[in-house]
Amino acid sequence: MKDLSRIVWVLFGIMIGFAFAIGMKNIPTAVAGNDRHEDFVMATGPVLVSTNAPTDGVWLLDYKSGKLQGSVIDRFSGKIVGWAELDLAEEFSLPPRQNVHFVMTTGIVGKEQSALYVAETTTGKMGVYTMGPRPDGMAGAIIKRQDLSLFRKPR
Repeated sequence: MKDLSRIVWVLFGIMIGFAFAIGMKNIPTAVAGNDRHEDFVMATGPVLVSTNAPTDGVWLLDYKSGKLQGSVIDRFSGKIVGWAELDLAEEFSLPPRQNVHFVMTTGIVGKEQSALYVAETTTGKMGVYTMGPRPDGMAGAIIKRQDLSLFRKPR
């Protein structure tokens, strides 16, 4: 009788474990984040560098240089894999030494893929960027512009 009681409790525990695991699937998780300090803005989001290897991507915008950098994190070593760079001053046709005001955030555009939304408030332009695998097969990622448009007339 004692053995039967233990078996019942073990089965009960397994059932509770399964119920808990199924319930955890519906809990939302944080998939991106942003932060800024002085002339720098940083954002993160998932990047699909291959169908079998979704990983985390990091974006870093330097206001002073007008450079947007992006990199992916190697899933196995936890290390940053090189940096891709994009000149936002050129992308947004900004004259030298213009007082710029960038804002940016990430959003999910597909399974395991985020996009970076960058707006420059004085020109009224907004760009949409993604990171993807390098075409030469080397480690790291490239930054791809998906769209660049006006969200309002420039000041």
